[in-house]
Amino acid sequence: MVLAQLGGSISRALAQMSNATVIDDKAFADCLHEIARALLQSDVQIRMVSDMRANIRRAVNLDALPAGTNKRRIIQQAVFAELCNMLDPGKPSFTPTKGKPSVVMFVGLQGSGKTTTCTKYAHYHQLKGFKPSLVCADTFRAGAFDQLKQNATKAKIPYYGSYMESDPVKIAVEGVERFRKEKSDLIIVDTSGRHKQEAALFEEMRQVAEATKPDLVIFVMDGSIGQAAFDQAQAFKQSASVGAVIVTKLDGHAKGGGALSAVAATKSPVVFIATGEHMQDFEVFDVKPFVSRLLGMGDLSGLVNKIKDAMPADQQPELMQRLIEGTFTLRVFYELFQNLLNMGPIGQVLSMIPGFRSELMPKGHDKESQAKIKRYMTIMDSMTNAELDSTNPKLMSESRIKRVARGSGRTMKDVTDMLEEYKRIAKVCSKLKKKLPKNMDRNVMNNKDTLNTINNLIPKQLLNQIGEHHEANGLKDMNEMFWEHVLMLIDICKYI
Repeated sequence: MVLAQLGGSISRALAQMSNATVIDDKAFADCLHEIARALLQSDVQIRMVSDMRANIRRAVNLDALPAGTNKRRIIQQAVFAELCNMLDPGKPSFTPTKGKPSVVMFVGLQGSGKTTTCTKYAHYHQLKGFKPSLVCADTFRAGAFDQLKQNATKAKIPYYGSYMESDPVKIAVEGVERFRKEKSDLIIVDTSGRHKQEAALFEEMRQVAEATKPDLVIFVMDGSIGQAAFDQAQAFKQSASVGAVIVTKLDGHAKGGGALSAVAATKSPVVFIATGEHMQDFEVFDVKPFVSRLLGMGDLSGLVNKIKDAMPADQQPELMQRLIEGTFTLRVFYELFQNLLNMGPIGQVLSMIPGFRSELMPKGHDKESQAKIKRYMTIMDSMTNAELDSTNPKLMSESRIKRVARGSGRTMKDVTDMLEEYKRIAKVCSKLKKKLPKNMDRNVMNNKDTLNTINNLIPKQLLNQIGEHHEANGLKDMNEMFWEHVLMLIDICKYI
């Protein structure tokens, strides 16, 4: 996950405090000291860290707490609230509406990943049912149009640009007019960047903005600059009427926390964060779920939404029914793997599980896991319909395993490993079926008994760092027809 090192340091500080025999002022002060150190190492401004410490101390008065109060939870809630305040700009940004034409203009310095981010932004909304389009008004950088053209073609998004025209304003106007006629409801204009802030850059942005009249101007900022992001965001906000910010390159730098907090200080809402070069390395920035995952408290409602987006709507009822009935075949196993790949990086999925700390995941685990899943799916592609739909593992004899291995280009051991994985997940599916209440409400899980049942099904080590309030709210909003799938995918994620 993003900022895994920062989240791990804060989580360890809270854990060390909870392990103390007595949680007194000294243990509390030591905890705050470690949290402050972690934030400073992430390049958060000293003044902001100092204010946060003072606010937590005011919110938590250990002497005034009644006997029997869970002090650790009170402190954890105060830390959670203050981290949210630090990252929350306090104002929402413009949100495009499906079916209604919107123009979004991207601005930023050269090298911040602006052109790639334009395509990611378009691709994200394309998956949500929008009809996005891209306009390349960057005539300053050689190869800018080629890059946008390549990205847009790969994502199957219509684009517009010119190799001959040197006036960015003319290109932007022509592109916007063309896509308005083609009924595109999200027109994204990519503008020129510079190596440094200069008057020419802001003047060009102003001219393009006046000509296209964008509904939203997004500033794309390199997260590796840390707290220096404050000056950059402030300058662009004053010069280009920036309505939102996207922070990039948060996957490989220690200064991400400083960048996010600095942008929030300018009262500019961060709408997305980019965590890699691929299309799926792009996530909505929502303060409370982000901080919750940062502290290892998970985001179960976010996980359910991710699963809903990953599963084709026409497959949902049939797949859920088979899971509930305990009919777990290799074909269902294949569909689960497909959904898991559609959800994005495994690390991102795992960070939504309560109690999981991203720093514990070995480096490169995401790529290994995805390669393993694709290897298993390739093996299953070489099986017959009878083999895929059978619930009898003994059907796969040695001769069949040899045939499947030869057809998939894998070894017999690879096929055997896949079958062992299938058997283990099938057992989990069987246990779920036995534990499901027979009279469970099939629509919304707002019943206390239902919530308790789910809590019992999720492994306790995954919930040991989550507060009762957060736990209840996280599960209450889940739609029941998805939570069996959630538990199944959680179990796959843990072992893949």
